[in-house]
Parts: sequence; structure tokens; C-alpha cells
Amino acid sequence: MRKTHNPAMSEADPLPAPPRPTAPQSAPARALERLGLTTPEALALHLPLRYEDETRLTPVARARPGVAVVVEGQIEDARVESRPRRQFLVTLRDAAGDRLILRFVHFYPSHQKTLAPGQRVRAHGEVRPGFFGHEMIHPTFKVVDADAPLADSLTPVYPSSAQLPQAYLRKAVASGLQRADLAEILPPNTVPAGLPPLRQALAFLHHPPADARLAPLEDRSHPAWQRLKFEELLAQQLSQMQARRARAQLAAPELPSREGALREQLLAALPFALTDAQQRVCAEIAADLATGRPMHRLLQGDVGAGKTVVAALSAAVAMDAGWQCALMAPTEILAEQHFAKLVQWLEPLGVKVAWLTGSRKGKARKQALDALASGGAALAVGTHAVIQDDVQFARLGLAIVDEQHRFGVEQRLRLRRKLQAEGRATLEPHLLMMSATPIPRTLAMTYYADLEVSTLDQLPPGRTPIVTKVFADTRRTEVIERIRDEVARGRQVYWVCPLIEESDGEDLSGKSMAELRNVTETHALLSEALPGVQVGLLHGRLPPVEKATVMAGFSAGVLGVLVATTVIEVGVDVPNASLMVIEHADRFGLAQLHQLRGRVGRGSVASVCVLLYSGPLSETGKQRLRAMVETTDGFEIARRDLEIRGPGDFMGARQSGDALLRFADVTQDAALLAQARHVAPLLLDRHPQAAAAQVARWLGQRAEFLKA
Repeated sequence: MRKTHNPAMSEADPLPAPPRPTAPQSAPARALERLGLTTPEALALHLPLRYEDETRLTPVARARPGVAVVVEGQIEDARVESRPRRQFLVTLRDAAGDRLILRFVHFYPSHQKTLAPGQRVRAHGEVRPGFFGHEMIHPTFKVVDADAPLADSLTPVYPSSAQLPQAYLRKAVASGLQRADLAEILPPNTVPAGLPPLRQALAFLHHPPADARLAPLEDRSHPAWQRLKFEELLAQQLSQMQARRARAQLAAPELPSREGALREQLLAALPFALTDAQQRVCAEIAADLATGRPMHRLLQGDVGAGKTVVAALSAAVAMDAGWQCALMAPTEILAEQHFAKLVQWLEPLGVKVAWLTGSRKGKARKQALDALASGGAALAVGTHAVIQDDVQFARLGLAIVDEQHRFGVEQRLRLRRKLQAEGRATLEPHLLMMSATPIPRTLAMTYYADLEVSTLDQLPPGRTPIVTKVFADTRRTEVIERIRDEVARGRQVYWVCPLIEESDGEDLSGKSMAELRNVTETHALLSEALPGVQVGLLHGRLPPVEKATVMAGFSAGVLGVLVATTVIEVGVDVPNASLMVIEHADRFGLAQLHQLRGRVGRGSVASVCVLLYSGPLSETGKQRLRAMVETTDGFEIARRDLEIRGPGDFMGARQSGDALLRFADVTQDAALLAQARHVAPLLLDRHPQAAAAQVARWLGQRAEFLKA
């Protein structure tokens, strides 16, 4: 074999000599760096997307349309044609005299030089019927000698980029695989029976023999794949068990419940009785708070299941024991909803509540900071402003994070460090995280193995079921008529438009501007179509005072219709709202649709959610909208969302920006997960050095993300 066509592998110009001569990095080398393929181990773990079979030649006459094959022959003709568009056509004739066209719509001068008449070429691609006979469009190819040997294993095709040719990447990976430290870390009795050693598994996956069956490689059920998945799941379980054990060694404030104290007074003052689920969950949290070991608990429940009152009762336990509590929510609207409820419930009982958000400035902010630092305020409620450096607590004992999946890892870690900042370095605050996006059990076992999970699986009495309907946006006029009827009956309506939510100070992209126009245009349209009806407008770019005024007007019933973006996704509670219209519903995620739908059905009036879509729906869009029509159960919604999106997207990679599982899929690899959960504690107890090496190899710095 003489040479391989590779237009990207060209000589680079030398850099000037001073201070020390250094060769410039080639484009492929820079591309490797961008993909994070900078170590032999990273290259060894960069696994193929698929494989091409270049182990046998197929005569042109026997090539079947739609099947990828390798053909070999002499270049008979090569020409550039301009019509109907500029393209490079090469005629290859094999040993039997049969011809095949190689068609290149995108090509370089190097193509014309390499594929010159008279050259012997080996090409790989899918054969298709063409106007002048069979052809291959954009095949891979190389110039070969007449007796050049064929590949003896399947050819890997790797995830790559435009600047990183497969030939270059294959060489880099092969070199990395040779140099990587893949020594066996795990004792033999910890690896499931029948799985190959790690180096052998990786060698097989990079270079499967010619007779290897493709199906188990592609669906990742082959033992070589199973070994990698087990290794990764084991590292992840080890990391979380290490975090759980390390936390068990830490001390936290002991916060015992006392009869007749603040918690009992709050229960007596509430205008409703707790559900059985709320009582059970409150007891689980109270037991954790009393131990003196840091609580690390996730409270999950469907929309409207009553998580806020559980948070208030938990805070009451902490405050009654003489400690402060902080409640952090991702948006100002949600934080304000919590603040209003907690003030209503707790201030009559003598509890001072401090309010902290980004928009709270000047004297009001200073008073809140002084009250927290002195201990005068027992409870802080706010957005991420709660964890800013100038916020100091006198005695922070409990941190509550609502909609915790909307916060980054570092933000949650900073909240936990607040107690250490008070000079009590030996103590750590209790942490309660809340989520209205229920997490399927397999995911909770994997991503939250270091957490205790409490589940509110019961809705308070009086909640009316919500009927969900799907309409094409061509039926918009009918929907507006329905709005007119609802408002005439004295009820209220939400109309939600998609808008990418920006953080403060961030510029709007062109797409966002278009969507912002969408929400303002919809507001204008409905204002015109509904004369005599007060139509409000709410989106994330409004000043905080204006947002608060609009929400107050809707809550008071002054506004009949509220046109909004997803800023109303969580926390908004207006029992009189009976109709939710979600425009471009196919653009929203399933969990987000379910959250938005949960803004209605909060009173005794029968409620409807209308999902409007435009144009032909994608298959994913159809699945989402079908799920919304078929169920209102948040746990079933979560299960279907997991099926549609997969675990990495569902969990937002635990809000770290990095996928925590590259190879394993917790929905498909439940058996391997169970084995990893069984092996992890044995490894920690009997082989702690091997356990540490396993976590370092597979997770590195990402292990920190699992601790938050």
C-alpha cells in the first residue's frame, strides 16, 4: 500500500525561531486537543461510533445497492463537470472490466491529483444506482499496489470533527491504546464472570476481527462493552459511597424536634391538614435533623404535592433549635412565592424572614444582611443572591434548595460552605434539595446514590384533574373563543410562549429577540381580540418591580389573561386560573410542559391545558405531546421523558455540563448497576487503594460533581 489520501495532513509553515524554535501545532492536533484527547488513556477510551468492513473485496458486478462494500480497480477517467453543479466524477474499472462512478460534490485539488487516470485505487462506500450505472458518492479511498493486503479487522469510525480526518484519528487512537496504562485495578473476584480484562476489551472494541458480529457491538451488549460499562458504573458508585461515608464522619448541628414548639405551632396554624405523604416525609426529615450527621436528602414530588409546607416545617425544626435556615430558589418569581407563603405562615409566630434577591439593593439589602449576620432573622429566602460572599449567617443549620436541578454544582457547594465560613469548620449544614421533576428509581440509584430520597406521591385533596388537548395552531381562533368564554365565567387564563431564559446582564441572541417579539406580538393580538379583558405581559426582561406588579394583578384577579414566557414555570399559584395555552408546545421538553400544565388545576374548577403546535411534528415532538395527553402523573411523565431523552439529558449531567456516564445506560444496564452497587462497598472495605484508583481512572475531577 503506497499512500493514503488525507488532505488535512499537510506541512505547516515553521514559526519564527526566538525565543525557542517550536513547530506549530497542526489542525488535526488542535482538533484532538479540543476533543479532550490529550492523554493515551483518553485516546484509548475514545470508542468507535460504528465499523466499516474493509476485510474483503467485492467485484463491481456483485455490489448491491444500499450496501457498503470495498471495490478495487484502475482509474479509467477523471473529470470535473459544472452542471447541474460543480462535481468531480471518477470512473473506476475493476479486474473483470466492470465500471463504477465515484462522485465527489465536495472535492479538493488533492483529490484530482490522487485519483488521476492510471492509478490503482481501493474505495469504500455505499453503492447506489445512478444515471450512468452504479456509483459511490463521497467514498473513502486510497491508492494501493496490486498486491496490497486487505485489513484483517473491522475498520473503526470514530466521533470526530471536520479538522480531524479518520486516518489521523485512527493512528492517534492506536498509539494511545498501546501507551495507555490499562493495568487491571480490580481484584479478580470483583469483576462479573465472563467479562474480559480491560485492555483486551478495549483492543477488541477498537479492532474487532473480521468475523465479529456487528449487532452486539452496535447495541453494546458484547462482553467487551459490558466490561467498560461495569468499570464506569462501579467508579460512579464508589465515588458516591465515598461521599456518603465521608459525610457520615462529619458533624452537623443536632436539631431535635420538641413538642409544643414552633413546628407544632405552625401545624396548628395551617388552614389545611397534611396528607399522609407529607406527614411521612416530614418524619423522615426530622429524624435526619436530629442525628448530628449532615442530612443530604432529596425531596421529590409532583407539581402541587405540597413541598413548600414540608420545607417550612423542616425550617421550623432548625429555627426552634436556635439555628438559622436558608431557602434558595432559581428564579425571583419562585423565590417570591416561597417568601409570601413563609411570611404568611411564620411571621405571626414571631419568626423574622429576610428577603434576598439580585434586585434588592441599598438600605433594604443591608438591613437583611445585618439581620442574618446578627441572628435577628432566622430564615433567609431568595435566589442565588443568598450565597454571595457578603451574605453571612450567625448560625446556619439547614440549607434548602428548591428546583435543585436548575442550580449548578458550584452554587450548591457554596451554600454548604456557608457554615464553615462562620468559623465552625467542624460543622456542616443539613441540606434538603427539592425537585418537582420526579426521578425514576433507576436514575435515583445511580445519580443520587449518596442521597436519601423522600417522595411525595400523594396530591392534596381538592385538586381537580386537568384535561390536555393538542391543537394545530391553525385552530388558534377557536382557542381564543374558549378564552373569551372562560374569562366571561370569571376565570383566568395563561398563554405561554417559548423564550430562552437569559441570566441577568446577558445579551439576547437574534433567536431570543425573535422569540421576545413573539411574546409581545401575542400579547398585542390577544389584547385586540379580547376587548374589555385585561391582558398582562410577563417575561424575564421586565424590571423586577414591573414583574411583581403584573403577577400581583393576575393573582388578585385584575388581569383575566397572562401572556408569559416560562418564567411562570414553577411556583406560581393562582387557584382561579383554569386554562393554560402553550404555544409551540413541541419546542418544550416533557418535564417543562408538565410543570407549565401544573399552573392550572390548583382550585376546584375543572381545568384544561391546550398544546398548540406548528408545522409537521418530529417523532420526538409527537412522543412528548402524546405523553401529555395520556397522563397527568408526574412519575409516569418522568419515566417517558427518560425513554425519550436518555439519562444524560434527563439529569442534565447532574448540572455539571459533563456527562457523568459515557458508556453505561442506567435504563438498559440495570443488571450491571446492581452488580456495581454490590461490589462497591466490598471494594471500599477490603481494597481501599483499588477503589481510589478506580475512581481516579474513570471520573477524575468529575467525582466532585457527584458530591453536590
